[in-house]
Parts: sequence; structure tokens; C-alpha cells
Amino acid sequence: MANPRTLDEQIAESIRRSQESGELQTAKDWGKRTAYADGYEETPEEYRMAFKALKDSGYVPAEVEMMKALADKRARLSTIDASSSEALALKREISELQLKVSVRLENIARGGY
Repeated sequence: MANPRTLDEQIAESIRRSQESGELQTAKDWGKRTAYADGYEETPEEYRMAFKALKDSGYVPAEVEMMKALADKRARLSTIDASSSEALALKREISELQLKVSVRLENIARGGY
């Protein structure tokens, strides 16, 4: 009875056959460095796989949602009278949300989540 091959060996064999047949060279990005424009390279290596899976499933991290909310609030602030009570309240909300985002990002940078 032949030795059962590991999954890694089976994958390596499949890739080798695809290379030999020229199948891989037909891919549009063959031989090109993958360009990640979504922060992949800036993401700590130990989080990359999990974050990619979450992103592919449509999950958006809370920090991203908060940053979007900040952008919306800042855009709203630019359209109203800076001395109005609404503007003052909005500035306070922006300040609080910015602090919250900063704390969360600092926690991530330190290795926590």
C-alpha cells in the first residue's frame, strides 16, 4: 500500500502540475506582485488571515464604522453655522468619538483587540 500523502504534499503536486501545464501563466496577474490597497500589508501578520476572512464575509470592524461616523459628522459640521448650539454639540460628539477611536486603535497597536 502506498504511503498516504499529506495535504501539503497534495497541494504542492497540484501546483507543480499546473505550472508545468502552463495553466498558472494564463492568470492575469501571473508574475506580478500582489497590490494590496486595503491595508493588508499594514495589518499585523497574526491578524491578516482572520481579518481577510471577516472582510470577505462582509464584516466591517467597529473602528471602521466609527471612522465613517466621524467623517459624516465632520461633513455635517462644515455645513452649519460654527457658532450654533448644534455645531457645539456636534463638535463635542466628534471629540468624544475621536477619542474612542484613538483608544481602540492604540489598544490594537499594542497587541490587544
